[in-house]
Formats: sequence, structure tokens, C-alpha cells
Amino acid sequence: MSHTAHIPSHRKPRRSASKTALRAGVAGGVLSTIAVAGAAGPAQAEPVTQTIEMPTITAGLSTSVAASAQATQAVALDLETQATEDAAAATAAKTAKKAKAEAVRKAEARKKAEAAAEAKAQEAAERASRSAERTTLSASTASADSASSSSSSSSSSSSATGSAASVVAFAQSQVGDAYVSGGTGPNSWDCSGLVQAAFRTVGVDLPRVSQSQSTAGTQVSLDNLQPGDILYWGGAGSAYHVGIYVGGGQFVGAQNSSTGVVQKSLDYDPPSGAVRVL
Repeated sequence: MSHTAHIPSHRKPRRSASKTALRAGVAGGVLSTIAVAGAAGPAQAEPVTQTIEMPTITAGLSTSVAASAQATQAVALDLETQATEDAAAATAAKTAKKAKAEAVRKAEARKKAEAAAEAKAQEAAERASRSAERTTLSASTASADSASSSSSSSSSSSSATGSAASVVAFAQSQVGDAYVSGGTGPNSWDCSGLVQAAFRTVGVDLPRVSQSQSTAGTQVSLDNLQPGDILYWGGAGSAYHVGIYVGGGQFVGAQNSSTGVVQKSLDYDPPSGAVRVL
């Protein structure tokens, strides 16, 4: 091939002016048709300019949930109130029970204190009465009584026989022991405790207090006393002191806290009466 030969071009050939005009006409016709169709539509039609809100199915559900929550809160409040009331009632019951127990304890303590005070007052009255009625002896008389007591002790014991001798011996063996209100031995006594213990050695169970012991046997005259007779001071049934006649014009008795258990002449403290049990 000659270097002068014609080389074909690869570029697309230009469209001719007639074809371009034809295409423009077709496009214009189509657009005209669309315009005419749009104009032929309903005249009152307007473009959509707003959004219609559709009803929601959750509106009723929200109301139900709110009501349920309110009811649950009310129930919880009621339960809390009931629990508070129950706790308060339990506390009140516990407090009342404790107060009742304390009141009972105090009442029992008060009764015991009153009984003890009454016993002490009675014993003090007995001691005061004995002191008021007792004749004060001179020193010489006291010495004579002591000598008489020593010399008559054996004779009084020898004059007593049987159970009376045992009662007298027991009473004399306690001389020198202490006097204690309510004492029943073995080393301290009150008047009726000593008498009761002496007679118990021979199987005789006497009442505990002097008032009852003063009526425990047969009333006897002071001029007809025998060893083992119970002497009393005051009225029969209302005696405030008792002792045991041991013979020879002597008696043994738990007198008071100052003297303790002594053996003395009847002149030392003349009794009001006597009863015979044996």
C-alpha cells in the first residue's frame, strides 16, 4: 500500500440536519400530547399539600396501662398501710404485756413488803407492851433472882416428870440464845417459836403464834402451876407473849432482843394466865 493511500476515519459520521429536525419534531409532539392530556383532567383537582393522620391502635392501650399502674400503686399503698398498722398493733400488744407483767411483779413485791412490815410492827408492839408492863427490878433483886435461878434449876427439873420434864429440859437448854423476831431455832428464837419447839420434842404440835398458843390447852390458875405449863401475857386468845413454867416459881422465855432467852422468877414479869397442854 502506498503511503499516500486514503486511510478510512473511525469517527461516527455526523447526523444530517434533516434527521435532527425530525427527532426534534417527534419530541415536541410527545410533549404537546402530555400537556394536552394534563389539561384535559378535572379542573378542580388540586395537588396534595397535607398529610392525613391515621388513627393509632395504641391510644386505648396507653389508657389501660395507666389505669393498671394506678390500681397497682393503690394496692401497694393499702398493703403498706396494713403492714404499718399490724406492726403498730404488735408493738402495742408487746408493750401492754410487758407493762402487765411489771405491774404484777410490783404488786407481789408490795404485798411481801406489807406483810413483812406488819409482822415487824406486831412484834414491836409486843415488845413495847412487855416493856411497859414489866416491873423494873433493883440490882439487888436481880442478883437474888440469879442466885435463885441457879439453886432452883435442879429442883424444878426434878419436880417435872415424863413429857413435862422433856419440855422443861429443852427450854432450859436454850437459855442464853439470841432473840430474833420470827426465830424458830436452833440458836435464835422468838417467844412462840421457843414454846412450839419445846413441845415438839414430845410430839405435841402447837400453833405457831402466841395468840393461838394461849388457848391451846386447858386454862389453869397461876396458883396451881405445874412444870410444862404455858404462861401467857395479855388476854387468852390475844396474848402478845408466851413462856414455859419450869417449876420453883421460875419460867423460861425468849424475852426480847436485849435479853435473849432467859430463865427468870415470875416476879420478874408476872404472867396474865396459863394453859396446860400435857
